[in-house]
Amino acid sequence: MIDAMTSSGPVRLVIFDCDGVLVDSERIAVRVQREVLAGMGWPLDDGEIVRRFIGRSAQSIGAIVEEQLGDGAGARWDEWFHRRHREEVDAGLPLVDGIADALDGILPHVATCIASGGDHVKMRHTLGVTGLWPRFEGRIFSSTEVARGKPAPDVFLYAAERMGVDPAACVVIEDSRFGVEAARAAGMRAFGFAGGLTPGERLVGPDTTVFHDMRELPKLLGFAA
Repeated sequence: MIDAMTSSGPVRLVIFDCDGVLVDSERIAVRVQREVLAGMGWPLDDGEIVRRFIGRSAQSIGAIVEEQLGDGAGARWDEWFHRRHREEVDAGLPLVDGIADALDGILPHVATCIASGGDHVKMRHTLGVTGLWPRFEGRIFSSTEVARGKPAPDVFLYAAERMGVDPAACVVIEDSRFGVEAARAAGMRAFGFAGGLTPGERLVGPDTTVFHDMRELPKLLGFAA
């Protein structure tokens, strides 16, 4: 095994977010959010949707919608959003560009898992459609299993505990501001992918490496070809 390094020693676990890191679903999510929220009487443009919601758990988004619109709006949003999201995914969901090459360069060398704000049903669907499910089966964790979603560190700490790895020996691959904040709060080094919807400047912070091409990731982690 090749040892990549954190500031405190070798990397023992690479934790991947799912949406926007493995599967290119955030563009679908923004489009569906815009459609559903406008239909509920809360029109937002794409930039505002990215700023408010990308990287948050479904529970957190539902709570925000409920606070904004009241009267059971959170539950209605949850039902409508997930139904439309599933339809859009079935119509065609690509992998994040370069992630297949990145995984080929990482998976042989170090333990990996997924820790996402999405629930297990949604991840089983998106990872199944894209063929990634077998590469992570049994090592997939959701914010639905912990008390708080991102930017709280709970799901990353839970994943490290379940994988039997000290948080200081973990790195997190994220594409959202809430995600990198959660990684930092967990005491983990973050790699912020700026090749998606979130601008790189929103990912910058302590113990965070911002990058734009997934093909660079194995080298950044120390797994040079």
